[in-house]
Amino acid sequence: MFKAAIIQQSFTRDIKFNTEKCAENIKIAAKNGAKLIALSELHNSLYFCQSEDVSIFDLAEEIPGKSTEFFGKLAQDLNVVLVLSLFERRARGLYHNTAVVVERTGEVAGIFRKMHIPEDPSFYEKFYFAPGDLGFKPIATSLGKIGVLVCWDQWYPEAARIMALNGAEILIYPTAIGWDPNDSLDEKNRQLDAWITIQRSHGIANALPVLSINRAGLEKGHNNEGCGIDFWGHSFIAGSQGEFLARSTDQNETILYAEINYSQIDRTRNIWPFLRDRRIDFYADLLKRFGG
Repeated sequence: MFKAAIIQQSFTRDIKFNTEKCAENIKIAAKNGAKLIALSELHNSLYFCQSEDVSIFDLAEEIPGKSTEFFGKLAQDLNVVLVLSLFERRARGLYHNTAVVVERTGEVAGIFRKMHIPEDPSFYEKFYFAPGDLGFKPIATSLGKIGVLVCWDQWYPEAARIMALNGAEILIYPTAIGWDPNDSLDEKNRQLDAWITIQRSHGIANALPVLSINRAGLEKGHNNEGCGIDFWGHSFIAGSQGEFLARSTDQNETILYAEINYSQIDRTRNIWPFLRDRRIDFYADLLKRFGG
């Protein structure tokens, strides 16, 4: 049993300011007893995928690299496990949207490269990121096996299920999702409700706690183009039956805390034995793009 914290915050064009702000919030969370602390998607910069601009590739970094060194020292000093989200430069011309789990020793425990890459207005991620190639494998840490999935991955039940089948004890979703400021209020509410519901359903179907960490506030793109994205916040921590353990109900900056107890996984799976009753002998159609 341990305390987890997720950090919902806004960001600026100043990468140094952003990283220092993240660090200060991590220190606050650690002071309040958190042992596992997670940040939102691509937390070092603005969400730059609102347009296609080759100059933005200069923001990418190697892993291990500058950010893992900076946050690794912080993790070691504070004796915490951190979940980061970085723009990875794997090689010249090859980049990924990559989550990094840093152990409390300061070492990189493992990485997850975002598997599902969206391509929508203001979310031009296929221009920047190659799809992940590491599969859905949890990362072993001193706080258990952490199943990290990134943003668009959160809509896919297959991703959460495979993480669970591979032994994940918790699902963590660093996220950057928001509204088009021109959307109607009804549309905004439908999108937000769907986003919360789908992630809670992954926790329920797999009897795992879920941490979902979103950005907060309106951001214009890297070149100040368009009307921007209104990142809706509403980060939350849910238990293994989908119950809210901690929840933001707005776009304000906040740190959310919850006690995580892995024994609840056993209890929930014993009363709801979904894994026992899976019909794996009839799931072959999942390997098809569409149709029977």
